[in-house]
Amino acid sequence: MKYQLFDAHCHLDSPRFDKDREELLILAQRVGVKGIVLAGTTKDSWRKIRQLTALHPSMYTALGLHPYFIDQHTAADIRSLELAVETPPIVAVGEIGLDFYNPALDKNKQVVLFHAQIHIANMAKLPVVLHVRKAHDEVLKHLRISNFQQGGVVHAFNGSMDQAKRYIDMGFVLGFGGAMTYQRATKLRALASTLPLSSIVLETDAPDMKPVTCQLDRNTPIHLLDNFRVLCELRSENHSQVALQTTLNAMRVYRIE
Repeated sequence: MKYQLFDAHCHLDSPRFDKDREELLILAQRVGVKGIVLAGTTKDSWRKIRQLTALHPSMYTALGLHPYFIDQHTAADIRSLELAVETPPIVAVGEIGLDFYNPALDKNKQVVLFHAQIHIANMAKLPVVLHVRKAHDEVLKHLRISNFQQGGVVHAFNGSMDQAKRYIDMGFVLGFGGAMTYQRATKLRALASTLPLSSIVLETDAPDMKPVTCQLDRNTPIHLLDNFRVLCELRSENHSQVALQTTLNAMRVYRIE
């Protein structure tokens, strides 16, 4: 049976897909992937994302400045984002957030950039796509300080149950992908099995975050099906219900009709 699935976070604009992107999209649709959100990382990525989503009705645009590239982003890029969110179609501001895992990334610069992008999203009434590493409490604090009201997706969630509940209370859903498929990810798998299904979305982060079943040199949207199967196993729930609810969750938070 084919289920209707939604990839809430993907980088199909990556050059690693330039040779076979169209073929992969066809195959993804055949296995039931009905929607894909492309998350921007730098200003230079936005144009290609716009071009791809204009060509493919099943793909959706999110634009943002990723903390990993903090040294590349400029004040002009922030201004460009302010203008970009005024040009539809766009479903979210992202991928944005805080990455305190990598000591080479200046924390203060990240916080300034994060605040600027939260403000832009709030003003545009758009949800955000969050990248968070070793910084969940900080991100939650800054969302609260900014009185952020638009919700969004916490990409590749890896926090605690308490942090998960705090995000959910603020209107966020939590993204689960390839990391969940590994047996050693005991804490993550426990979260995936116990959180309310209404708070979960599926994602691939392709070409990164390969599931355990992927033997290729890259992840693809086709592997959303593998992540879906593992989530169903962990929750011992009806496959149709898991597919329907996670898809509806993504469409709700991104306000896709």
